[in-house]
Amino acid sequence: MKYYSTNKQVSGVSLEDAVIKGLAEDKGLFMPDHILEIPSLFYENIDKMTFEEMAYTAAFMLFGEDVHANMLKMIVHDTLNFDVPLVKVEENIYSLELFHGPTLAFKDVGGRFMSRMLAYFIQRQEDNNKLVNVLVATSGDTGSAVANGFLGVEGIHVYVLYPKGLVSPIQECQFTTLGQNITALEVDGTFDDCQALVKSAFMDEELNLKMKLTSANSINVARFLPQAFYYFYAYAQLKQISEAAANNMVVCVPSGNFGNITAGLFAKRMGLPIKRFIAANNKNDIFLQYLKTGEYKPRPSVSTIANAMDVGDPSNFARVLDLYNGSHEAISAEISGVSYSDEQIAETLKTCKKETGYLLDPHGACGYQALKDGLKDGEVGVFLETAHPAKFLETVESILGEKIEIPEKLQEFMKGEKKSESMSKSFEDFKAYLLTSPQPSPKERE
Repeated sequence: MKYYSTNKQVSGVSLEDAVIKGLAEDKGLFMPDHILEIPSLFYENIDKMTFEEMAYTAAFMLFGEDVHANMLKMIVHDTLNFDVPLVKVEENIYSLELFHGPTLAFKDVGGRFMSRMLAYFIQRQEDNNKLVNVLVATSGDTGSAVANGFLGVEGIHVYVLYPKGLVSPIQECQFTTLGQNITALEVDGTFDDCQALVKSAFMDEELNLKMKLTSANSINVARFLPQAFYYFYAYAQLKQISEAAANNMVVCVPSGNFGNITAGLFAKRMGLPIKRFIAANNKNDIFLQYLKTGEYKPRPSVSTIANAMDVGDPSNFARVLDLYNGSHEAISAEISGVSYSDEQIAETLKTCKKETGYLLDPHGACGYQALKDGLKDGEVGVFLETAHPAKFLETVESILGEKIEIPEKLQEFMKGEKKSESMSKSFEDFKAYLLTSPQPSPKERE
């Protein structure tokens, strides 16, 4: 399968090049030149399949032309070493718990899949003795998922850029305590500033001559596309409960950079019968404003208690536009939007815990409330619970007025020593730092 850029100046790119480059030379995002629909028999039998089996089928339709079947099976197997259960919260509303992976966040799926696919492509390259530098901007969960997915992978060094003081302490310790081939850069700015540094690095000729660079943000096709897997699994689990419920499934996605919901849109194009999507925003509601006006107007992000959604210029909006040929009418027909203030998010957390006993994180709270507010008669809602509430310990405990249990996985991260380097939001400073960073070959690192 070949890939083209959303800016339409680059086309005919291989999956290997798309994954390794991350961003197209014209600053656009890579898109596959076609989306294969999975035969109807798959959906008829999906409730009898394991998560791994249905994920492999989806992966084969997405990547099977470019990755050997046995290798693809191995990558899927290594990626999905944890469950993604569908949990009933109340009548007709279910939580898809995406926090059972190593870093307790939904990005574990994409992070683990990409690390393994990138390692596969690096080994095939003639210049595989050259270190690959993965640049990743994070508002919290991406950094931990990517860092832990790539930890110890030969031939790869990861630079995690995160906004100073704008990620939770637990999120921070998940990527600043690892060491080895992981470097954490604490940027004096916002997530948008971090993302701008990463994008600028890809466009800088001098940097790219000296260093082999790629991205592990959802701008990378190997990061966001695997996130389609758990939409199939949600449908399968709902079908086990009721076929009628499954065929009236509405999915609400807490949305920041829009990689997650874009993966869901791909799943729908592959035949998954999702009735419609709801994009839940915090006060960074650029997409909601687009739906209302037809105009996309990015703006500086503002800090909220749902910090992973604090994105003022979501990269993957370009992919959404491309999927629908720029049609505001077509986008609005399949995706609605809603936004919530910090006060509303906090109230939802308290009310849900009191009335149902279910503990939400701030991002899941947006998804849950959107379903409460927007489900129609006969519809069954699934919201993505994107991270374990304990990752936002201080916020959740202060809202509920009670202590919450910290999972053992998180406790282990908290025992480590924070190691990070301060960085301004100036690209020239970032460029100078990278150019002076040692670039040993994988063999030299052994």
